Amino acid sequence: MEKKGLLIVISGPSGAGKSTVCKALTKKNKFWISVSATTRAPRKGEVNGVNYYFLTEEDFKDKIKNNNFLEHAEVYGNYYGTPRSQVLKAIEEGKDVILEIDIQGALMVKEAYPEGVFVFILPPSMEELKKRIINRGSETSESFTTRFNSAYREINYVSKYNYVVINDTVDNAVRNIESIIMAEKCRVDRVKDEILNP
Repeated sequence: MEKKGLLIVISGPSGAGKSTVCKALTKKNKFWISVSATTRAPRKGEVNGVNYYFLTEEDFKDKIKNNNFLEHAEVYGNYYGTPRSQVLKAIEEGKDVILEIDIQGALMVKEAYPEGVFVFILPPSMEELKKRIINRGSETSESFTTRFNSAYREINYVSKYNYVVINDTVDNAVRNIESIIMAEKCRVDRVKDEILNP
């Protein structure tokens, strides 16, 4: 019997460095990366089925009705979603799947697939978070305040996750997530079938 893979969901507040951590994690390890669906137009060089599945709004809404997404959201007038069947197929084939998504999406995934591993990335301090958002150089003072306040609110969702990882350095954060994945693969409720029915 094929050993099932894990669904690892990584999220955290804006400025916590989750994209950087995920890039480093997927560079070092072999994970199946989910391709999202969207209603936004392809950008130059983007390929359907590689960068995104580009759908019409009508198609996307049909897929929502048919429960085809693990999670979906509307962002700035466009829809984005994680196709359910592909993710579940990869897990059944024994592949570990990484989803880097926002907190709203992660909570939807948790409802649809509670056996996932939910990891919340945090900066070492609010002061460091402030510094990281400023260092991006893309914020006006108004948008900085909005983003910082939003990040502050998002931190309250940490209790909905299984694990928290402090991103003091990217290497440490990656090591900690790798340790979480290893521990999850050794959990009795995940391996008991193999032990009892070798």
